[in-house]
Amino acid sequence: MTDGARSATGRGSAPREVATHCPYCALQCGMTLREEAGRVTVLPRQFPTNRGGLCQKGWTAAELLDHPERLTTPLLRDPGTGELRPASWEAALDRIVTGIRAVQRGHGPDAVAVFGGGGLTNEKAYALGKFARVALRTRHIDYNGRFCMSSAAAAGLRAFGVDRGLPFPLADLGRADTLLLVGANPAETMPPLVRWLTEQRERGGRLIVVDPRVTATARLADLHLQPLPGTDLAVANALLHIALTEGWVDRAYVDTRTTGFPAVRRSVAGWWPARAEALSGVPVADLEATARALGTAERAVILTARGAEQHAKGVDTVTGFVNLALALGLPGRPGSGYGCLTGQGNGQGGREHGQKADQLPGYRRIDDPAAREHVAGVWGVPAGELPGPGVPAYRLLDSLGTPAGPKALLVFGSNPVVSAPRAARVERRLRDLDLLVVADFLLSETAALADVVLPTAQWAEEDGTMTNLEGRVLRRRALREPPPGVRTDLAVLADLAARLATPGEDGGGGGAGAASGAAARFPTDPRTVFAELRRASAGGPADYAGVSWERIDAADGVWWPCPDEDGPDTPRLFADRFATPDGRARFHPVEHRPAAEEVCPEYPLYFTTGRVLAQYQSGTQTRRVAALRRAAPSAFVELHPDLADRLGVTDGEPVRVVSRRGELRAPARLSPGIRPDTVFAPFHWGGAGRANSVTNDAVDPVSGMPEFKICAVRVERVEP
Repeated sequence: MTDGARSATGRGSAPREVATHCPYCALQCGMTLREEAGRVTVLPRQFPTNRGGLCQKGWTAAELLDHPERLTTPLLRDPGTGELRPASWEAALDRIVTGIRAVQRGHGPDAVAVFGGGGLTNEKAYALGKFARVALRTRHIDYNGRFCMSSAAAAGLRAFGVDRGLPFPLADLGRADTLLLVGANPAETMPPLVRWLTEQRERGGRLIVVDPRVTATARLADLHLQPLPGTDLAVANALLHIALTEGWVDRAYVDTRTTGFPAVRRSVAGWWPARAEALSGVPVADLEATARALGTAERAVILTARGAEQHAKGVDTVTGFVNLALALGLPGRPGSGYGCLTGQGNGQGGREHGQKADQLPGYRRIDDPAAREHVAGVWGVPAGELPGPGVPAYRLLDSLGTPAGPKALLVFGSNPVVSAPRAARVERRLRDLDLLVVADFLLSETAALADVVLPTAQWAEEDGTMTNLEGRVLRRRALREPPPGVRTDLAVLADLAARLATPGEDGGGGGAGAASGAAARFPTDPRTVFAELRRASAGGPADYAGVSWERIDAADGVWWPCPDEDGPDTPRLFADRFATPDGRARFHPVEHRPAAEEVCPEYPLYFTTGRVLAQYQSGTQTRRVAALRRAAPSAFVELHPDLADRLGVTDGEPVRVVSRRGELRAPARLSPGIRPDTVFAPFHWGGAGRANSVTNDAVDPVSGMPEFKICAVRVERVEP
């Protein structure tokens, strides 16, 4: 039994409780799990981020632990019938290793790829990156966080020298006199965060929301800017233009703590408010009111989220708002700053420790010789044996099964058949593979295509750590052991590494593993893995060397960087210097450019995607919870009543949304809260209602982020 559970393992034994965290978003709300007579319930827990509150997803999270569709045995695809059938672990692992060896023997190490997830614990994300580079020796690993945080991460790195979603504690939001949310809808995506927005407004603060839709969050705002999708950068440049004109730029801060401002000042000189209004549709008066609220506030916070970031110019758009924050002197001041709202549960930690194509643990660059030497030393392999950088997630998925691309893919904690852009194309690529392996606890749409499906443990059945949107490292604690027949991801990786390290019947090993006893370097105990992660991250930008499980337990989490176990952690970054060689933040001039795909007579409407309160990500989990299914039973297409009238569509009538890449079908939902030129659909469903059948696979040239938030479509009635 892992150390998180407090009593015997039998499910009919005395009641037991464990303090842990919600398995969903990056807020990582504290909760208590209680098991009695085999039934697990969720209880409130006072924790700084959520203060005892949970959303409907959190309250119902335990219902999946014993769900009737839970996978408890491996599945193998029958070559005769093409169906997935139950199999032993021995047979499943043999099939995987045989397939990997065959692919690598014929096409080299890079012919096998790994695709991870932003919900994996730090220990699993670390082990997955290590497994790819040591046991498989492949450069091809990336993860679904590329679709979530990558643009903000890249913008943060080039401005501040480090990427931590919120470089300050969440409580700072409640202290801000002005809070600007750009493309963020926390009232639906992370409802307990709204407590901080409420506190901010009760203190007399002003909340301003930038969003093309009148969302639940926009309805809370004092001012709502409703731009055309894809024009947020024009808004950012106009706000900085106004701040310069009105004298609200903090000249002393700019002169002493930043570089590059003159070029930015010149670049925004042409972004007078009327020009931004003509492009974005945001009235000049609203732009001026927003700039005034930010520029005259004693404390101000600017936050971006997916609405601003999921564009082919997402890095530049975030940079525009970072430029505004720096010009106003916000970063590093209590109650002020720039930050982004991380989406997935471990979206922060998941990108810090090695499952990203270009990174090694500790947020080190994989092409940095010193970083390679350090990590290779921890892993016990020559630095020259570590592969180089891979490619971002969409490029990786789009190359699968092609002559030059990987022929095998291992997926952990992701469902790209629903979550990837241009999803029908990705689905075809997955079908073209020689070997597809999916580790999951439910049969997702991606798992349904696999040659091998491995049943894995759920969040309440394993210990580990998560890093929330503040950069606070938290403890996930196990309430009970996995059901018989289910293994943890760490055990799966250790089993595969051991088999790959053993020569097969043909005398061939598994690439890197065969040479150096890979099995011994893949422990299954998460505490042991975390201890190794600490050593691997030591000295890196995301330094966890001073973070121990005991220290986390004693202090409601530990903020990285924390290099010394006896020294302080870092709740607030940038108080004295930025993580750049000279300690100064970097301004970067950025210019608005059109979306990758503009409207035209054949496709005259803009299409955008997002979330709804009762569902999460690709919906694999939440669509199986009865209460959440009742609250949000199916996909829909949101249309303005004026647009619906022009199309002859009534509320609830099925419609077809068609782009150059595909279509989705779902009932129309009429709302005056969306622009008449824009159509919205949530992305939580597969099948006919799959929003990502329509989305554009154009990507940001820096971050690799696909352009989920805008493409050109037409809407048609579905004739009876």
